[in-house]
Amino acid sequence: MSGGVDSSVTALLLKQQGFEVIGLFMKNWEDDDNSEYCSSRQDLLDAVAVADTVGIPIEAVNFAGEYKDRVFSYFLREYEAGRTPNPDILCNSEIKFKAFLDHAIRLGADAIATGHYAKVRELDGTFQLLKADDDSKDQSYFLHRLNQAQLSKAMFPLGGLLKSQVRAIAEQHGLHNHQKKDSTGICFIGERPFREFLNRYLPTKPGDMVTPEGRVMGEHMGLAFYTLGQRQGLGIGGGKDGSGEPWFVAGKDMTHNRLVVVQGHDHPALANTELNALDTHWISGYAPDISLPYAAKTRYRQADAACRITSLDGTRSHFTFSQAQWAVTPGQSVVVYDKNVCLGGAIIE
Repeated sequence: MSGGVDSSVTALLLKQQGFEVIGLFMKNWEDDDNSEYCSSRQDLLDAVAVADTVGIPIEAVNFAGEYKDRVFSYFLREYEAGRTPNPDILCNSEIKFKAFLDHAIRLGADAIATGHYAKVRELDGTFQLLKADDDSKDQSYFLHRLNQAQLSKAMFPLGGLLKSQVRAIAEQHGLHNHQKKDSTGICFIGERPFREFLNRYLPTKPGDMVTPEGRVMGEHMGLAFYTLGQRQGLGIGGGKDGSGEPWFVAGKDMTHNRLVVVQGHDHPALANTELNALDTHWISGYAPDISLPYAAKTRYRQADAACRITSLDGTRSHFTFSQAQWAVTPGQSVVVYDKNVCLGGAIIE
């Protein structure tokens, strides 16, 4: 229970269905616990108040050490290498469905439940991860690294509900947080000025901001602080050549410490019809039939795009898309779907 409306309604629904429910509040970040961006104390108070209303016990656990070792250290290594990691994905597989799951089993739990918008289905002895009914809230993208053991112990009671229905249920049953704003930002770290936060852990290393032709357009503060497709914060505005088109990050030259920028959202340098990926993970435990067509996302807020997996070599894979994908970003995940079934995914190389 995070203190938010989704996990609160999850607990409520399970209680109504007759399960014995114990709430668990996870504290996973301690570095600047007193900062204006850390809401963990208020979140705990909200979770405790909901547990009291629902009529269930709640305990708080601290996984800050596990989070720093398993998630945050990887997060920093990836940024330092010029890639853009997705900590929410690792946080799910390493913290919510590993540290939390292990703790729950030690307590004697049969399963864990979260407020994720997704579904689990068992079919012929295999556990499948399905998209939620609310397509705008579906979070299967962030859960694609779960394995059979984890999914077999997972429950997602909100998978068949719309967000508006979840808030209505919370209000109807007197949950004080029914209108609480959804959390955003880095998993368990929260909403804060990202560059300022990253700069506490990674040094600035300024260099030239150049066009693909080599024309210097400005200076960047360090390649770690930018991501492909980024438009804001470049400091070069639009229209330096009179066109008025905005500038976007299109690449990183790690060898020469140069940030490559292009003008215009539809610049060819921002479009890719294929990608290579590493650390491929299939939820079922085995690779899908590569002779069949599938769909994939290369970022969360994106429609499924028709693709083919043209080669599989151990944990490496190659994807070819029917239509060019915009700003395919190393370090992010490509997640594969067969209609509403999430098959797994890989990290874009």
